[in-house]
Amino acid sequence: MRPRWLNGFLFICVLMAAWEFAARAEWVNPLLVPPPSRVLEIFWGLIAAGQIPWQIVVSMKRAAIGYFLAAAVFIPLGIFMGLSERIRRLTEVVVEVLRPVPPPALIPLAMLFFGLEDGMKIFVIFFSCAWPILLNALDGVRQIDPVLLHTARTFHVSRAKSILQIVLPAAMPQILTGLRVSLPITLILVVISEMVGSTDGIGYFILDSQRRFKVAQMYAGMLALAILGYLLNQLFDLAYRRLLPWHWAMTKRTE
Repeated sequence: MRPRWLNGFLFICVLMAAWEFAARAEWVNPLLVPPPSRVLEIFWGLIAAGQIPWQIVVSMKRAAIGYFLAAAVFIPLGIFMGLSERIRRLTEVVVEVLRPVPPPALIPLAMLFFGLEDGMKIFVIFFSCAWPILLNALDGVRQIDPVLLHTARTFHVSRAKSILQIVLPAAMPQILTGLRVSLPITLILVVISEMVGSTDGIGYFILDSQRRFKVAQMYAGMLALAILGYLLNQLFDLAYRRLLPWHWAMTKRTE
């Protein structure tokens, strides 16, 4: 039996071959849709010159700060909202008011307060990641069997130990789901914020290539983003398998 990834790889190869043929035969404008061979040539040249790696490092620094800052703030908040009805009632209105706001709409506001510096991009990423992380952490805690918490109280387990040894492990699958959902959002928002207001980063690199009509270079930047997104997803899956091997095996059996 062929591995599942092989079917996807073969499909991509067929698409690339069709694209190459269409561009070479000029069925499409090769100035606007250059053949993949040309894009790959430019891509490897930019990799060798260090341009794309540098832009990705700049973008990933911003993305990582915003992403992990959101996790550090909103995972504990989601846990406490799930455990305390008083905290949930206190914060629920604020969450429901802010949650529907599209993160790109905050970019002009963030530019007023932070200018074009990294703070603007980090704030937008932080805001966009907040809600998947918060709501999944909250949902994970609320799905815990109350018997577990009542048993802990019966044996006089402290609140801190109960959270660390019962609540956090039981809610971890949902928490990781929130982190997984936030991962592509982080990549999207760092690119958008760099396109709107930045002088570096992979988002700025793609937009600047388009403005200079370096179309093959623009596609090379998009290819780098696609590879980056794939690698981040694979790294997350690896971390998932290490942290929750039992849950990973269970989800794979149900697929």
